[in-house]
Amino acid sequence: MDTIIRSITESIATKQQILNNKPLLETIQAVADVIVKALRDGKRILWCGNGGSAADAQHLAAELSGRFYYDRPPLNSEAMHCNTSYMTAVANDYGYDLIYARMIDGACKPGDVLVGISTSGNSKNICNAFRKAKELGVITVAMTGATGGEMKAMADYLLNVPSDDTPRIQESHIMLGHIICEIVEAQMFPRV
Repeated sequence: MDTIIRSITESIATKQQILNNKPLLETIQAVADVIVKALRDGKRILWCGNGGSAADAQHLAAELSGRFYYDRPPLNSEAMHCNTSYMTAVANDYGYDLIYARMIDGACKPGDVLVGISTSGNSKNICNAFRKAKELGVITVAMTGATGGEMKAMADYLLNVPSDDTPRIQESHIMLGHIICEIVEAQMFPRV
């Protein structure tokens, strides 16, 4: 029982820190706004991560491309790791650190948005994707833990959860992603 109570208490404490961080809340809104602008301009929203963060990327991409709260047209949003043939070919031929950068190079145009999710902020394949995105004029959003890691200096927008505990960071990434999806859906398809 102690583990259950401790985990829930820590999760609430992390989210309370986010709630009390006005600059972070403003960045959440700014990210939603930049995604809306990109979508209105006919651009794409791409998501990437590793492990649990890849699952979060896929989850959040689907919230936009499928639906979130209500039926509406799909939005151009995709998780980059879903093509396993591409992933394994590039990992085999060029190295795992380049899986996302090569896709960015082949698929992205200026004004597209890349959301990279990494609890440490130091995932090499995501950092390489951010470097390539910068070269191409792709807007970068980093979802990280407290320090922001290497991605902090590369990101146009940094959503750094105030925690060093991977499960608490990932729980908060999903919360922030859901908030962004809710705002995007409401702005793109206002209910009358």
